[in-house]
Amino acid sequence: MPETPPPPPFDMALIQNKTAGIERLLAIMQALRDPSHGCPWDLEQDFASIAPYTIEEAYEVADAIERQAWDELKGELGDLLFQSVFHAQMATEAGHFTFQDVVTTMSNKMVSRHPHVFGNETRDKSADQQTADWEAIKAAERAGKQETGTLDGVAVGLPALLRAYKLQKRAARVGFDWPAVDQVIAKIAEESGELAEARTELSQVEVEEEFGDLMFVMANLGRHLGVEPEAALRKANAKFIRRFEGVEAKLALLGKRPEDSDLTEMDALWDAVKADEKTSD
Repeated sequence: MPETPPPPPFDMALIQNKTAGIERLLAIMQALRDPSHGCPWDLEQDFASIAPYTIEEAYEVADAIERQAWDELKGELGDLLFQSVFHAQMATEAGHFTFQDVVTTMSNKMVSRHPHVFGNETRDKSADQQTADWEAIKAAERAGKQETGTLDGVAVGLPALLRAYKLQKRAARVGFDWPAVDQVIAKIAEESGELAEARTELSQVEVEEEFGDLMFVMANLGRHLGVEPEAALRKANAKFIRRFEGVEAKLALLGKRPEDSDLTEMDALWDAVKADEKTSD
């Protein structure tokens, strides 16, 4: 008779316990990475291969919030939590740190950054003063990590538009900023003119550079207007999708698809969709 395979080296009772909470999730992740009984796909992964999924899950959380899809948000937050657990498990295997170290680090950070809640400082502060205090604490933390440059610590892996916003915000703290919105708008006009010139006279590399300059200044305008450019662009994307789907719906009533139409007709239908939105408001 064939030998009975040995039982898996993880706690199946815990894994099957639907009320066990975070400890159950940690056990599941450990089992998925078990060298003898784990999932081949999970075992092949490393920090670099998982990082894109982590970013994707964060955006799916933002998307569910944007759509106010609260039932979906629960699952998306779970997916994002699982990414932290996955990275922590790989770090544990490599001897870097554990999930509990992650929890302790975050807890310590939150306590130290909120002395008005957990310490002796007064809570009687304006929102602006709270923000200034928060930034001062973060600056002290960066100094402790020997991040002495103004722009040190702005993550390279951030989406480029969000990173531009954060870089400019950092520079503004030390006075490197236009004092008035009008000056930013004037710079946008200047960069737009340079891009128009580059389009006909310069190389593709130079066109890309001028386009990047224009995008960078647009991010700065958002900061001056109190608009987070990444969030604004997400909303613009959602609006475009909604309106284009409206155009498709109107074409369908005519027995057409977009490829059967032309720009003039679709432009007119786009205006009709916009008018419908205003009416419904």
